[in-house]
Amino acid sequence: MGKINLAITGCMGRMGQQLIKSAVKDKSTKLVALTENRSINKKINGIYPELNTEKAFGKANVIIDFTVPKCTFEVLKIATKLKKKVVIGTTGFTKKEENIIKKFSKKIPILKAGNMSLGINLLMYLTEITSASLGNNYLSKVFEIHHKHKKDHPSGTALMLGKGIAIGKNKDFYKLMGKKYLNKKRFPYGKKINFNSIRRGEIIGEHEVTFSSGKEIITLNHEAFDRALYSEGAITAAKWLTNKKPGLYSMRNLLNFK
Repeated sequence: MGKINLAITGCMGRMGQQLIKSAVKDKSTKLVALTENRSINKKINGIYPELNTEKAFGKANVIIDFTVPKCTFEVLKIATKLKKKVVIGTTGFTKKEENIIKKFSKKIPILKAGNMSLGINLLMYLTEITSASLGNNYLSKVFEIHHKHKKDHPSGTALMLGKGIAIGKNKDFYKLMGKKYLNKKRFPYGKKINFNSIRRGEIIGEHEVTFSSGKEIITLNHEAFDRALYSEGAITAAKWLTNKKPGLYSMRNLLNFK
C-alpha cells in the first residue's frame, strides 16, 4: 500500500501546525496540500498554502480539518464533490449543523470527534457506563480547562462527555444540557448537566466529570500534557478512514469500543 495523501486545513493555526508535524513524522502519510483562509506567501514544508478549492484538495485522499464550523462546511462541500474522505476535529457545532454533517456522511466517509485522544475516548466510554450504573439518583456536571486562546466553550470534549452522561441515562443530550459557566471557581450540580469552562495560560486540556448523590462523589478525569495526542490521533483516524464506505464514524469506531 502506498502512502496516504493528506490535506490539512487551517494550516497556520495551533492545531494545524501540530498536524503538519505529525503528518511529516508519520512515514505512511504524505502531505500534499495545506489550506488557510487567507493568502500565505511562503512555503510550509515545501508547500504553498492555498484557499479551500477543488484544485487544492485534488491530490488528497483524506482532508483533516481542525478549524471553525464555517470553514468545515466549505471543506465538506468540496470534499463531497471530489469524493474525498474527511476527518473533522472542529468543535462548536449546533444541533442543526450536526445534522447537516450527517447528511454529508451519506455521500462520503467522515470521521468526526470532539477529541482524538485515546484517553478521552476511553473516558467517554467510562462516563457512559458510570452514568448508566448510577441512574437518576446521582446528579452530574462537567468541568474543563483550556488555554486562553480557545474561543469556544464548553469545549467539544466537554460536550462529548455530557453526551456520554445522556447516553448512559438513555436520554436526549440537548434536553439534558444545563447552564454553561465561564471562569467560575465553583459551579453547582443541577437537575440538568451543568458545564464550567476555565480559559487561562497555555493549558493543553483538562476534563472532569463528577457524579454526586449528596452522600458521595465519583470523579472521572483526564489531563493532556502534549498537543501531539490530538494530531497523532487525527493521523491515525485518517489512515483508518481510507478504506471505509460513506458514513459518519467516530474514534469509538476506530478503537472498537462497544
